[in-house]
Amino acid sequence: MDSTDARPLDRDSSLPLWEQLEHELRRRMEAGEFHERFPTDRELIETYGVSRHTARHAVGRLGADGIVRRSRGIGTSVDRSTFERSLGSLYSLFQVVEESGVPQHSVVRALEITTDAEAADRLGLEPADELVLVDRVRYAGDEPLAVDRAWLPASVAAPLLDADFTHTSLYNQLEAAVGRRPNEGWERIVPAMPTDEERDCLDLDDGEAVFSIERLGTFGGEPVEWRITTIRGDRFTFVADWTAGQRNELRLQMVSG
Repeated sequence: MDSTDARPLDRDSSLPLWEQLEHELRRRMEAGEFHERFPTDRELIETYGVSRHTARHAVGRLGADGIVRRSRGIGTSVDRSTFERSLGSLYSLFQVVEESGVPQHSVVRALEITTDAEAADRLGLEPADELVLVDRVRYAGDEPLAVDRAWLPASVAAPLLDADFTHTSLYNQLEAAVGRRPNEGWERIVPAMPTDEERDCLDLDDGEAVFSIERLGTFGGEPVEWRITTIRGDRFTFVADWTAGQRNELRLQMVSG
């Protein structure tokens, strides 16, 4: 495994090593690595200095989210057969599209300091507290996919004002700038009719519906992100599956256009 882009794990962190390794592997996949081959357990052990149990636990979590697949005699590979993610964990829209092999980019509509009473309330802040707003239209190929708006406390996220969001993940930029990345939170998904502005941005006809996704992301119990994403209903579906003796989960599926 080419480990030149590997980042060391923090032995002093309160996060367990398997969770740090899971985040690190997600980060590297979002950066475009592992297209040809996913590292073996032994390579992970050697690169990150972890036990076999830690390596398998981290990779097992990726497998539970449909990101990788283990096959006897073949090993672990990135699963590109579907575009699904478990909503029982914090998925990345950037990662979903990247792994599909579809070129993507974003048009940044706003990257600024602002105030927003509703977003501040969600983040546990005062109405007049300053926030960083990242407002983008996300594209998969040449087609608009989602209108994505995220508010973050300016006290934490002010360094993001210098970031280039045309082809990157908010979480990667946040982690690179301030060493934080949401690791907990909740999400609400409802069908909705888009506003006129959203319909124009997403190139939708009258009467076409969307999914409205609200997300509160936290780090160590502290709110760091309030996000509202309006995503085309003809490009995504939400799938529920269940298995005896295992946690029931919803999965996000991207529909090929």
